[in-house]
Amino acid sequence: MKLTINKLCRWIGFFLAVLGAYILGTAEISSQWIGWTICSLSCTIWIFMAITDRDLPRSLMEIMYLILGIRATISWLNL
Repeated sequence: MKLTINKLCRWIGFFLAVLGAYILGTAEISSQWIGWTICSLSCTIWIFMAITDRDLPRSLMEIMYLILGIRATISWLNL
């Protein structure tokens, strides 16, 4: 099976989402901002993939999650 850039990006987005969720699930307060940042990076990849697929509902959902992830990161860093 040939691994294209498109498929590679999707796998990277998936693994970032899993890693971010794992970090957030540890409930370590000092690392929460890292989890939110990783999840935001994952959302950015999925927004790009949704736009590439011309999937407007999914891209809008991911944009919402990206905004919430950025807000959570800023909140954890107390900026």
